[in-house]
Amino acid sequence: MAQAGVKHDYHLVDPSPWPLLGSLSATVMALGGVAWMKGLFFVAKHNPVFFFIGLAGVLYTMLGWWMDVTREANRGDHTPVVSIGLRYGMIMFIASEVMFFVAWFWIFFEMALFHHHRTLSAIDDVRTAWATWPPKGVETVEPWHLPLVNTLTLLLSGTTVTWAHHALQVGDRKGAKWGLILTIILGALFTTIQAYEYHEILTEKFFFNTEAAASGLYGSSFFMATGFHGFHVLIGTIFLTICLLRLLGGGFTPQKHFGFEAAAWYWHFVDVVWLFLFAFIYVIFGK
Repeated sequence: MAQAGVKHDYHLVDPSPWPLLGSLSATVMALGGVAWMKGLFFVAKHNPVFFFIGLAGVLYTMLGWWMDVTREANRGDHTPVVSIGLRYGMIMFIASEVMFFVAWFWIFFEMALFHHHRTLSAIDDVRTAWATWPPKGVETVEPWHLPLVNTLTLLLSGTTVTWAHHALQVGDRKGAKWGLILTIILGALFTTIQAYEYHEILTEKFFFNTEAAASGLYGSSFFMATGFHGFHVLIGTIFLTICLLRLLGGGFTPQKHFGFEAAAWYWHFVDVVWLFLFAFIYVIFGK
């Protein structure tokens, strides 16, 4: 503990309720999700009340905690040493997200590259299901239609967020504002297109029109990988929207804008993950 009156480069945060409140809210939301889907203890199945109570607590924690961090930055508590710590924290968070997607790529590659090993099984259904990849009878998504449009949309959004970042660095707040607005619009467009693509998939039953046992594995790996990416795009869009509101409210300077910088890093991460998804899941192993 630093002594009173001793100057140092580290910011000792004030006692905060947010870690405890966030943990409790996340626990309630998780258990509420289980109760919503399966029922739990005294909570009947299909009752979403506790899930939304937990979600409200998580959102309240996020808002309060981020407001506290913003106030700390505005009063000068984010020294160069503290700023480095914030950057390391964001880098580690993105690294953990990378490993999250590695898991989905891993199972997809396991099935796409080594499915023939499953044909050694003594069970006839397993040998039949794993004879080819994608499984025989599974109609996959055409990569050069909506997936290509979404790829171009995200690539364009990567250029607009970079424009906004550069404009903010040189003091061009108007350019930063328009760059952010365009990025948010493109992010919303991506989400809309993916929702329409999912609607087509589920309507046509692309992955479920076969009796092959592996068809469920293909559909699960596809939806988990692309669906979680879509969720990350939605989070990134909200992240950038908050940055836009702060910018319009007079926040951020060319020297102090880590909140926006972190959002830009996150958005580029989302872009790169999509390029891998498009290349491997849609194009290379999608046929």
